[in-house]
Amino acid sequence: MTMKLMRVGSVGQERPAVLYEGRVLDVSAHVEDFSPAFFSSDGISRLRQVVEERASELSEVDLARERIGAPISRPYKVVCAGLNYADHARESGMDVPSEPVIFFKASNTVVGPNDTVLLPRGGEKTDWEVELGVVIGREARYLQDESAAVDAIAGYCVSNDVSERAFQLERGGQWVKGKSCETFNPLGPWLVTPDEVGDPQSLDLSLRLNGKIVQKGSTTTMVFRAAYLVWYLSQFMVLEPGDLINTGTPPGVGMGMTPQRFLRDGDEMELTITGLGVQRQVCRSAP
Repeated sequence: MTMKLMRVGSVGQERPAVLYEGRVLDVSAHVEDFSPAFFSSDGISRLRQVVEERASELSEVDLARERIGAPISRPYKVVCAGLNYADHARESGMDVPSEPVIFFKASNTVVGPNDTVLLPRGGEKTDWEVELGVVIGREARYLQDESAAVDAIAGYCVSNDVSERAFQLERGGQWVKGKSCETFNPLGPWLVTPDEVGDPQSLDLSLRLNGKIVQKGSTTTMVFRAAYLVWYLSQFMVLEPGDLINTGTPPGVGMGMTPQRFLRDGDEMELTITGLGVQRQVCRSAP
């Protein structure tokens, strides 16, 4: 049975839903939200049973009239891997890391896949980054190996790790300042379970800017695999159900262009990853 998790509704009032056999079904009568509590209680298995047995009874959602929210509620943390594609590291003028480069972004950056991206006040170098997002399904603490890490993954999704390079690289300190502006992590449209994704290291990623492809890559070229990142992170911190891991971006970001090109008011981004859907955002200057 294939079933994709998504959330629909206005900001702050999203309802859980599933994409099943071409229909978006409201499951809010059976699931409160796709939250840490849902994932920690084997919610996906329970939801599968509900959908298999009662699909005909569930009301259908009209996406033409509903906003699509992020496919998970606000995570406890968003952990990111930097420079995780060798060719992106080169275009950034940085060495390929011998160990994962890890940083955080604020968890309230997570927004819907088609929500407006706000260019921050004082920012002048806001950049795009299509990434494979990994959502944790159970507590991961000192995992033994990558096999255990795979078992801890609830699913995968499209993630846009929007970055303000001037804040990130020119204002001193850690990268978090350039990563944590409001709306800087569009996510979704779906969370796709591992059984449906298959091999997460054989997915194509792309990002179009105003209709032109600027990023095109494959997870086959990751320096550190998604499962390795989950294992690695568990050696330093406890990953909790519902946490999001952004696994790095392929080449083609604005910072790496000659001349450099950054996002402007009115620009449109379209991101896609094999089997994980499409997201689209329009950029506007923050009020």
